[in-house]
Amino acid sequence: MASINIYVGNLSFQTSEDQLKELFESFGQVESATIISDKTTGRPRGFGFVKMPEREEGLKAIQELDARDFMGRNLKVNEARPKTDRPGGGGGGGGRQGFGGAGRNQRWR
Repeated sequence: MASINIYVGNLSFQTSEDQLKELFESFGQVESATIISDKTTGRPRGFGFVKMPEREEGLKAIQELDARDFMGRNLKVNEARPKTDRPGGGGGGGGRQGFGGAGRNQRWR
């Protein structure tokens, strides 16, 4: 049996992982429910992931919960896409371009 990973977006910032898990348990067994937090502030980012061991139950949950009101927000629910590598830092070194390598602020000269 194949499991399914489900993306849940537009979550209320007050939603707990337990509440998210409970919402999906009405469709079947939930392996995990995770709400993503900002790395810097620790605040919820408004989306999360639910993993269900039975693919068919997960697909039913997606069908029933997408665009449904939950805690005052219309959820966006779909099958999660695999994580892809994103280029970090915008490439090119940010604001350090144009110093020609050595830089101007070297005090040891």
